[in-house]
Amino acid sequence: MAILQKSALTMVKEWLLVTLGILIYVSAWSLFLIPNNLIGGGVSGISSMIQYATDGAIQMGYSYFVLNAILIAAAFFVLGMGFGAKTIYAIILASVALRFLPGLIPAEIIKTLAIDNGKLMSVLMGGVMAGIGIGMSISNGGSTGGTDIIALIWTKYHNVSPGKVILFLDFIIICSSLIVPSYVADLDPETGEILLGADGKPLAHLMPFAEKVTTVLYGLILVTVNSNVLDLYISGSQQSVQLFILSKHYDQIADSITNDLHRGVTVLDGKGWYTKQDTKVLMVITRKTDLNLLLRYIKQIDDKAFLSVSSVNGVYGKGFDTIKK
Repeated sequence: MAILQKSALTMVKEWLLVTLGILIYVSAWSLFLIPNNLIGGGVSGISSMIQYATDGAIQMGYSYFVLNAILIAAAFFVLGMGFGAKTIYAIILASVALRFLPGLIPAEIIKTLAIDNGKLMSVLMGGVMAGIGIGMSISNGGSTGGTDIIALIWTKYHNVSPGKVILFLDFIIICSSLIVPSYVADLDPETGEILLGADGKPLAHLMPFAEKVTTVLYGLILVTVNSNVLDLYISGSQQSVQLFILSKHYDQIADSITNDLHRGVTVLDGKGWYTKQDTKVLMVITRKTDLNLLLRYIKQIDDKAFLSVSSVNGVYGKGFDTIKK
């Protein structure tokens, strides 16, 4: 029963974190990037270009969903059904959020945080938020779709970080925005609200080519920040730790770690030089995210146990990373 409860709680936590990651990602676009007509990478970047080119006639949420639907089949066949389910959920959630969230954020907030602070600050803040959102989703088995799926497929067979693959694809997408027309909404300088014409339709003007070049440079900064934040988040969430445990109740601790936490335990022979007595030393390697739970198990069995915890890199084998060609 304890194992089933832990599995259910873990599953619920993963889905909640995927949801939170998607909402953070969409908030970055809605609050900082779209109001400044900035171009990003991946399917989001393509969708934003379509929205700017059609002067808002084709909302970003619609094209985002259609383009991602083309890539879902690849996730099913290559990355498994579990990933596919979370990806479908993430894409639907992101599409709906991209359709409605930009209209729910007050214009005053957008003006204060995004417009008044300038495009460079918006790029930095939006890139950090988007990177955290993507990293939170990927590390829990989901994805924001698009180039994330391509990156995960590629990194499954190659020792390349997802951020670097996304960075390469985003570079191509952003540079292509130079040949795509882009309309910029006319804003009230005081309130930041979109100005309307006599017919009630939003006013907009075609972005000059010189400004498009600047937008491309901002886009490259955006994806650079995004990819680095993504790599930092994923490397932190997947970091492993090595424990050495000395306890008189080593057998109970080993059984608990093996049966409840499903982690391997190695029993080593040791000798305390001060006491001159033989002892057993448990060696355990686990994810850093599981460390607190493991420590609680140990304390419950033997609160006087002696432990040593250290970070390790490059753990390969069952339950950890796979050596790739």
